[in-house]
Amino acid sequence: MASSGSQTKKGNNHSDHLVQPTNPNIAAMKEDVLYHFSLSTSTHDFPAMFGDVKFVCIGGSPTRMEAFAKYMAKELGLDHPGAEYPNICGGTDRYAMFKVGPVLSVSHGIGIPSTSVMLHELIKLLYHARCSNVTIIRIGTSGGIGLKPGSVVITQQALDASFKPVFEQMVLGKPVVQRTRLDEKVAQELMQCALELLTFPTVLGNTMCTSDFYEGQGRLDGALCSYTEQDKQKYLKEAQAAGVCNIEMESSVVAAICGACNIPVAVVCVTLLDRLEGDQVSSPHEVLVEYQERPQRLVSHFIKKRLAAA
Repeated sequence: MASSGSQTKKGNNHSDHLVQPTNPNIAAMKEDVLYHFSLSTSTHDFPAMFGDVKFVCIGGSPTRMEAFAKYMAKELGLDHPGAEYPNICGGTDRYAMFKVGPVLSVSHGIGIPSTSVMLHELIKLLYHARCSNVTIIRIGTSGGIGLKPGSVVITQQALDASFKPVFEQMVLGKPVVQRTRLDEKVAQELMQCALELLTFPTVLGNTMCTSDFYEGQGRLDGALCSYTEQDKQKYLKEAQAAGVCNIEMESSVVAAICGACNIPVAVVCVTLLDRLEGDQVSSPHEVLVEYQERPQRLVSHFIKKRLAAA
């Protein structure tokens, strides 16, 4: 990006990429109620509230996303004694949202359905706020395959449980299949940031997204189980052969929805265990807390580099 003010302004006129949903009905709506955020275009000034957002970081836990917002405030030099970071979605208990400068931190709950609802309203929020050049990054936890616990995986491809880079859902009673599209450039930038930090093991690999935590991921410790340890190991080895490094429950819908709206998106998850070695997370609480901070540290480094370059 050009260094002088006049050149930067001129460049923005040609390069700004506004967030744009693919639904043509939205532009004709007199009011858009983002019900699960407790926000509405008739009661809130979206451009004033969110117009400067350039990075949206999403994760399952409201507590974790609040902690990330506070961490980013310190990293960006925006923190000060007595600073408060109110939950913008305080009128609902569905999701939590926190804003620090150009960074929006939003919880998405667990699994594809909850994440899908959040993404629909998030993208509409960014559209109504007339945000441009936004990058979305999911930061979270996962189960590793053949990786040491605490390893961070930057997702190259989001795969379904059959190891295909697709997301399938029923629309009007018919199956609709979408490609999962993650931004290769962002993934490579994140990997470069990991090499610069050199504080924890980080790999670039495929992520398998399932619709269930237990049987859907081949666990033996759920309330139901219709297979053996040998069956589980065979399946996980097949996943590993397909380049799968970790398993979680949101990456495919994130990649499909954001990709369909041409929003650069990435997924960065830490592994809490090696699924080839067991099914239950058994590390001490303090160790798990440190593991969960690793994606935050990596993404923070990425954001600071992007802002410095701009």
